[in-house]
Amino acid sequence: MASYHLTTAQLREAAPKLIAGDRVLLSGTVYTARDAAHKRLLGLLEKGEKLPFDLQDAAVYYAGPTPTAPGMAIGSCGPTTSSRMDPYAPTLLDLGLAAMIGKGPRNEAVCEAIRRNGAVYLCAIGGAGALAAKCITSCEVIAFDDFGCESVKRLTFREFPLIVGIDCRGGSVFH
Repeated sequence: MASYHLTTAQLREAAPKLIAGDRVLLSGTVYTARDAAHKRLLGLLEKGEKLPFDLQDAAVYYAGPTPTAPGMAIGSCGPTTSSRMDPYAPTLLDLGLAAMIGKGPRNEAVCEAIRRNGAVYLCAIGGAGALAAKCITSCEVIAFDDFGCESVKRLTFREFPLIVGIDCRGGSVFH
């Protein structure tokens, strides 16, 4: 398995060379969104309204960070179970999303959308949210503040450790 240092801006271009099981240290802008936020995002799309961030080549992290600890940019920020976003992911991928970050397997519709769109699914280590927070240098709520910890946030990653869970050819660490 290979190891890569990538920025979020490089994910779309790098996706064809990434293979399930590869390690990635990711830096750059990432947006948080969990199931309630995904439902609201799709509602905005259905109404023809603008989303709070540009989906084109974006990376979404399925996380709901805890309150910020003193001296840190963010509180504990581990991944949530990705399958909860499966009903929404194909639409977002078709609209330009380049990468999703979470934990656990995805359904076949999501896997097909990853292949169809040349995207990638990256897995973060569950249970290590406090350590993951050390790789996040900034956090700003940008939408759905009424969701509390599940609001949509703009994060800046610095060498956040990830594993390629599903690559753009359909390779998967889950099979």
